[in-house]
Amino acid sequence: MTFDILMQAFALVFRLDVMAIILASAAFGMFVGAMPGLTATMATALLVPVTFFLDPVPALGAIVTATAMAIFAGDIPAAIMRMPGTPASAAYTDESYAMARKGQLDLNLGVNLTTSVLGGLIGVVILVLCAPVLAEFALAFSSFEYFWLAALGLTCAVFLATDNPLKGFVSLLLGLAIGTIGIDPAAGFPRFTFGSVELMQGVSFIPAMIGMFAISEILRGATAINAPSEMITQAIGNVFRGVGSTLRKYWVNFFRGSAIGVVIGALPGAGADIAAWISFAVSKRFSKEPEKFGTGHVEGIVDAGAANNSALAAAWIPALVFGIPGDSITAIVIGVLYMKGMNPGPTVFLQNPQLIYAVFIIFVLANLLMLPLGWAAIKSARQVLRVPQNVLIPMILIFCIVGSYAMTNSYYGILIMLIMGVFAFLLEQNGFPIAPIILGLVLGEMFEQNFMTSMIKADGSFLAFFARPIAAILGISTLAIWALMIWRVGIAKQPAPAQ
Repeated sequence: MTFDILMQAFALVFRLDVMAIILASAAFGMFVGAMPGLTATMATALLVPVTFFLDPVPALGAIVTATAMAIFAGDIPAAIMRMPGTPASAAYTDESYAMARKGQLDLNLGVNLTTSVLGGLIGVVILVLCAPVLAEFALAFSSFEYFWLAALGLTCAVFLATDNPLKGFVSLLLGLAIGTIGIDPAAGFPRFTFGSVELMQGVSFIPAMIGMFAISEILRGATAINAPSEMITQAIGNVFRGVGSTLRKYWVNFFRGSAIGVVIGALPGAGADIAAWISFAVSKRFSKEPEKFGTGHVEGIVDAGAANNSALAAAWIPALVFGIPGDSITAIVIGVLYMKGMNPGPTVFLQNPQLIYAVFIIFVLANLLMLPLGWAAIKSARQVLRVPQNVLIPMILIFCIVGSYAMTNSYYGILIMLIMGVFAFLLEQNGFPIAPIILGLVLGEMFEQNFMTSMIKADGSFLAFFARPIAAILGISTLAIWALMIWRVGIAKQPAPAQ
């Protein structure tokens, strides 16, 4: 049976049109990732309008390939210009730039490329092994488990995805509040629609995503459109020279970074950005030469580079199994899955197993393609980085407008995109993270619907939320995280009494 499903999956992937889409998406992802400020999430958001016209496999293949390429490509401007192409590269931008200034640009980019490929493959292996097993386990979940799972996802988004839990909590509440616009899922009553027929369907998810990630980046780029930047002039030679000896010396770092990436990536709301920062910090903490960090030392780059791409695949585990996004990219993917009639969750492994295995195959392909395409991107980096922003930004804006209109077939989508884009820009300028808002939008309905369903089942008794073993474990874990964070923010930071 499994062999038949695999053969169907291979047949779905290895078609001329699907392979052409994967290659085109790879080139697009490399370009977006290499442009400072244009994130992997933005690449995904810009691809959504294109996926509207594609079958499920090429649609998901385009997203998987583009994001994998963009995460690596962000390392290129970080090393050459000290400007991270994506937030996932920001953790080690200073280290990469310091290596380049020391004349080690080739080694830096070679290590980044190789660890990204190998770390990504480790993440895919974990995804393939864990996702089907967890899906089988999740089939026994009721509304009580799904409520606590959504609550845990929202909790992790607040406390893992930001340095300021209070601002993260405010962002989460904003996302949940926006998610209540439309028809009440329990009573069927319109809420906060102000008489608008369009708002009865709620805030359209895809235009909101495009606005909050793409439009906010455009506004940020427009404010710094003439910002000067210094480019390393060293010629790029053989990027693979010395990579083998470096990985042999730091093989423990590589596997440790990959493991951290998998664990952090699988946590709802964390993703590659957080994985890179944590992995780099752990590398410095346990290094035998911590004094070299900041001077252009390759050790931390091995850790963080592996964590980046292993987290990318691991973030699909909660997205596919539970319908809970592991990061902002899989939040968009969930929207695409719904759009294609593939409701994410454990049943998708029973109803459409060939499509899930096709995604696994595409992940492997994307990481293998990263090696030759990454090498080509490094070689052509200087030409790509010379594309002026005053040409690039208007082109992206046109894609955003067309994409938002296509999602709703009305100007309502464009209006939502613009409002949410300006809103996200103003919030980020004041230190409020965007990821919790998106997760509030994605998980809000699941959170509310399962709460109401559970309350009806339990006849209003809160103790029923802890009556089932798995629900009790998830509930206690969620409450323990909240208690720990309240203690850390409140009690632990109180000034010590005067002597």
